[in-house]
Amino acid sequence: MGRPATRPAKLKDGFYIEVKNKGDRSGIKIRRDNRAAMLDAVEEYRKIKDIVILGECKSDKWIESPKKVV
Repeated sequence: MGRPATRPAKLKDGFYIEVKNKGDRSGIKIRRDNRAAMLDAVEEYRKIKDIVILGECKSDKWIESPKKVV
């Protein structure tokens, strides 16, 4: 058991979505290499989960702003 991290983890380059159970505050981030694969994942989880498209991340910087998918 060690000390907790003091700075946030760096994100890999790619497209991110956040998947959460309906009504929950936080969820998990899922990364895909390209936009088409990300949109396929959105369609897969859309029926049973709340999805937030976080956008594209390059060099640990967000290129797009988050969008909630209904």
